[in-house]
Amino acid sequence: MNKKERLVAAIERGTVIDHIPANRTFHVVNLLGLQDEKNPVTIGYNYPSLKVGQKGIIKVSDKFFTDDEISRLSVVAPNVVLNIIRDYEVVEKKTVETPDELRGIIKCNNPKCITNNEPMQTLFTVEDKVRGIVKCHYCDKEQDISKVELV
Repeated sequence: MNKKERLVAAIERGTVIDHIPANRTFHVVNLLGLQDEKNPVTIGYNYPSLKVGQKGIIKVSDKFFTDDEISRLSVVAPNVVLNIIRDYEVVEKKTVETPDELRGIIKCNNPKCITNNEPMQTLFTVEDKVRGIVKCHYCDKEQDISKVELV
């Protein structure tokens, strides 16, 4: 597909988040706080995708995400693709993968866990990236990553 045929306008400099499962697009917007972004943000939704069926795409001009933001992104939309754009060209492309540990990103759903009763940061190990199973470091409760609540 050439640049003139793109469904969403190209950006000169910034980040494109591509291959977001369509039903997770607005979770990504909220998670990254893009509704408060001062730079132009383009949100595309329900585009056809061979990879995920229906996809979302988000283009953020003049914005490059931190490792922490990318780790948080991996919780709501694992396997999205980040394209780093400079002078209208993709200079770097990376697939977002869930890290082995999630620190201070999600809440434990065990009401008796110390992290829900003391002012402390949560810590989860990712037990199974394929099935999306995470385990609390403190109470050993396993959770489905698609059902967790963000901190």
